[in-house]
Amino acid sequence: MKVDWALFWPRILEATGQTIYMVLLTLIFGAIIGIVIGLLLYVTRENNIMESKVVFTILNILVNIIRPIPFIIFLVALSPLTRIVMGTTIGTTAAIFPMTIAAAFSIARVVENNLISIDPGVIEAAKAMGASSWQIVFTVLIPEALGPLVLGLTFVTVGLIDFSAVAGTVGGGGLGHIAITYGYQRFDTSVMIVTVVILIVLVQLAQWLGNTVSKKILRR
Repeated sequence: MKVDWALFWPRILEATGQTIYMVLLTLIFGAIIGIVIGLLLYVTRENNIMESKVVFTILNILVNIIRPIPFIIFLVALSPLTRIVMGTTIGTTAAIFPMTIAAAFSIARVVENNLISIDPGVIEAAKAMGASSWQIVFTVLIPEALGPLVLGLTFVTVGLIDFSAVAGTVGGGGLGHIAITYGYQRFDTSVMIVTVVILIVLVQLAQWLGNTVSKKILRR
């Protein structure tokens, strides 16, 4: 049964809003957690300003375990914890929890890699001027890595759009739910095409915005 587009467009718009809602909240929460973990990974490395083999090893193992897991498997595996934390595993808001956990560990590695690329001489100069470890973090490391970090977050945002579509296939709502329920299961190619086009547009907008912000930061 083909959909009546005159009646179906409001549902498409609602699903698009749900996808944007999932991606934005996940990006905010995931970035906060991921930046903290990434900073800890960097500063606790061997011979760094807050060296701690125990902290670095634990965080590094967690990142290495969680990052390679395909999101659809991670989503299902985390469902008992999602039910405890969110009260349900169904719905747009519930999907944000596993998306945030997955995003945070990906962002953490992006942050760590960006910080590693910073010239050690800059940090040594800050130490020579008497800056404390936390002063180095907030006045040297974060400002120096901010431009590349925005590009890294842009890359993660594109991945989150993909995550939101996957979440939609298991009751998370959004465009993924529309594509599976009305496109795939009802064999309606037009619905699949529309949802794919909207997802492509969202990806392009996220990439453009990230590139624009990053360029402005790097020019300073």
